[in-house]
Amino acid sequence: MRPIHALPVVLVAAALAGCGGGGDDPADGGAGTTSGAAPAQTQSTTQTRTTPAKAADGAKVYSSAGCGGCHTLAAANSSGNVGPNLDDLKPDFATVQSQVENGGGGMPAFGGDLSQAEIDAVARYVADKAGS
Repeated sequence: MRPIHALPVVLVAAALAGCGGGGDDPADGGAGTTSGAAPAQTQSTTQTRTTPAKAADGAKVYSSAGCGGCHTLAAANSSGNVGPNLDDLKPDFATVQSQVENGGGGMPAFGGDLSQAEIDAVARYVADKAGS
């Protein structure tokens, strides 16, 4: 049986410890730290992939996309009268999502301007707040 040499194991461990760390990026621990950099980076990437819909704020999307210029929605303090009054219509999530993404009936499509997370967020917001 041949003896196991510790030097190659130590070199590999040292090389791996330096991977992905050392920057000043707050996402990886910041200030040049290397401990925990790789797990933090992996966790951050996972969170970005799994929570984009939660990251978008439906009220902010409603406001920034100009929805209130055409629609009435009391929760958003908007009183547009070009499009349907959302408080009276009380659309469900799927209806709002489809209408925002594809447009129709005089409303432009926002599928090319808003991300899917933003569309989902504004659809949830309108469906939850309409008629309240």
